[in-house]
Amino acid sequence: MENLLKKLLNYSWISMVVILVVSVLFFLEMKENTRMETNLDKYMPQNHPAFVYSDKAEEWFGIQDGIIIAIENKNGIFNTETLDTLKQLTRRFQKMPEIEKDDVTSLYTADNIIGTEEGMDVKRFFKRVPRSEGKLNELKHNVENNEMVFGRLVSADETVAVIIAEIGDDVFTQEFYDKILDVAKASETGDIKIYVAGRPIVEGTMALLGPADMKKMVPIVILVIFAVLFITLRSFKGTLITLGVVFLSTIWAFGLMATVNIPIYAVSTMIPVMLIAIGVADGIHLYSHLHLYINKHPDTTKKEAIVDMLQQMWKPVVMTSVTTAVGFISLLTSQVYPVKYFGVFTAFGVMMAMVFSLVFLPAGIMIFGIPKPQKISKHKDIGGHSHSKLANNFATIVLKHKYVSIIATAVIIVLSVIGMQKIWINSSFLEKFEKDSEIVLTDKFINGHFGGTSTLNLILDANGKKDVFKEPDVLRLVDKMQKDVDNQLQVVGNTFSLADYVNRMNKVMNADDEAYNTIPGSKDMIAQYLLLYEMSGDPENLNKVVDYDYEKLNVTFQLKSDNSKAIKSALDIIKTYTDDFEKYGISLNYAGSGYKGLVFTDLILEGQIMSLILSLILIVVLLSMMFKNIKIGLIGSVPIIITALISFGIMGFLGIPLNTTTALLSSIAIGIGIDYAVHFIDQYRSNAAKSSNKLVAAQLTMAHSGRAISFNAIVVIAGFMVLLFSVFPPNRELGALVSLNMFTSFLGTLTIMLVLLNMSNIYFKKK
Repeated sequence: MENLLKKLLNYSWISMVVILVVSVLFFLEMKENTRMETNLDKYMPQNHPAFVYSDKAEEWFGIQDGIIIAIENKNGIFNTETLDTLKQLTRRFQKMPEIEKDDVTSLYTADNIIGTEEGMDVKRFFKRVPRSEGKLNELKHNVENNEMVFGRLVSADETVAVIIAEIGDDVFTQEFYDKILDVAKASETGDIKIYVAGRPIVEGTMALLGPADMKKMVPIVILVIFAVLFITLRSFKGTLITLGVVFLSTIWAFGLMATVNIPIYAVSTMIPVMLIAIGVADGIHLYSHLHLYINKHPDTTKKEAIVDMLQQMWKPVVMTSVTTAVGFISLLTSQVYPVKYFGVFTAFGVMMAMVFSLVFLPAGIMIFGIPKPQKISKHKDIGGHSHSKLANNFATIVLKHKYVSIIATAVIIVLSVIGMQKIWINSSFLEKFEKDSEIVLTDKFINGHFGGTSTLNLILDANGKKDVFKEPDVLRLVDKMQKDVDNQLQVVGNTFSLADYVNRMNKVMNADDEAYNTIPGSKDMIAQYLLLYEMSGDPENLNKVVDYDYEKLNVTFQLKSDNSKAIKSALDIIKTYTDDFEKYGISLNYAGSGYKGLVFTDLILEGQIMSLILSLILIVVLLSMMFKNIKIGLIGSVPIIITALISFGIMGFLGIPLNTTTALLSSIAIGIGIDYAVHFIDQYRSNAAKSSNKLVAAQLTMAHSGRAISFNAIVVIAGFMVLLFSVFPPNRELGALVSLNMFTSFLGTLTIMLVLLNMSNIYFKKK
């Protein structure tokens, strides 16, 4: 490896040209084939049993996520202007090629089940918009007396009506999203305001804001990194060359993604920030060594200085890059696609940054010259070793008060473990946005007037027994469960199933007597009602709640929140009915985007635990192999273990949930934080071979690696702090937590790890 790097140094221009040409090819590929994944279902493993069943249920009952268009008139909706707007919007959405005509529901298309002298009739509430006061009052009366519509399609205060347009997973595009917003906006008047919400809109907004967020943050992080690098390196040329390394590694990472046809997920937009912040580390350590060498050998030639830099630093650069990549590769254990691919391509970018640091950076120095060395204040200890006075004093204080570090570390660990008990997982995609953002406020408005914009589907399966869901006792049990969930939980706004149809039919067939708004006691009566409905109305409507043989039933729960706590609270009540349904041979299963989101959270937690354990094991093994000592592997892992505990403890205390973004935390903390330990241990081993005095070895190490680690930590922290400018709160939380992690890793390396190295007598036993 060392000889190869020296040979490449003789062909600096050729090396740079080859790297730049390949980078241009990757850039063109990235520009041509990069695409943003907007379908949140694609974030999940499609072969997972829960998702496989959910997909089947979605086919059985036509379960699709809906776009919700709310029409508000504070003077009331029962007037000609508002009802005409409702009708025209409904028809416009029905004509859109992306939407099936029958999948658009509103007061204009809804069925009104009524009793007649002949029996039962099913007809629309209105075809022509009523214009007389009498007709408007009649429509108002009909709506108010139909519990299947009132509170569901028309708000209880009668100021808002909704149109629900269900769409397939594969039809939503940015153009379609823009068209919906344009149609809605064009329908607004002085009295009428239009709101658009629903899961597809959340997806569309994320797809719009994700790339825009990346475009905004990347220039900021470049400026910040440039400023901090220039201050630490004090060299314009050195700063540009180091930034060149991270630019190239970022282009190669995204170019490879485009080449293998992997889409960009919301979390992928943070890869450039990661690589820019991480990639400068190698350059800082290389330049730091170069400056120290030139200070000691002012008459050295350019090539001699670069050769010495490569000889002394290639091993720690390779070791730190490998351990960092391992931290990210461990994310492969996650079944969540965005997390998995984030790990793979960030690891690839880190390894390419290593290659460019050892090839592109030395070539750049050869071509553009060595930057002026920094003047470092020096101090001579009793052994005559010359090094930084600040480093000398810091190392002395740490070792003199070693038990302070040990006790402080123990206290921090205990507090962190307590905080970890409070961590929760959040599947909400809506909570990725600002609380005062338009999409969140719109969702809140619709939730305030209706049952909720999120859904959970319960699939009751009689396992092959036909007509089970015509049994009165079974439907009464379904009805009772719906009412229990609805009454006990504020987060559940509405429930809907076949029981609602049967209740309504029984009521209208008994002169609209509220006492008959129940499940009739006869199976034959229920069958007769259903037959009358199929003859009078649209039998396709029943397909959304029950299958043809009445052996599978779909119960829909509307939720006012899409986070895990809301969904779990509903499931907790539903599951109390498991034994009651089993008496009839009915099993409970779940489907829909709400349930998928809940399973998603479990996969996040499972992947987080697995990646954390795997990365720690791999790090210990790698460090033990690199330094040929199991004790070094264990000691070197101490700072990152403490860092991981601190970050999770703080998340618990501050109520920051685990989600697709913060789930990356431990791998980032381990992957980056281990760099400090590797550089420090490698230098400590080298200095221990030169001196029999443990304090002197610590002082020399602090002066060399401690100084570079300090610069590295400052740059990385500054880079990740840029995430505080993100429009997504989880990104900001991640930026703050990772910055804290870098500080604790840095501090832990220079304190508790140094104490452990000192107390263990490693590298001094033979002396």
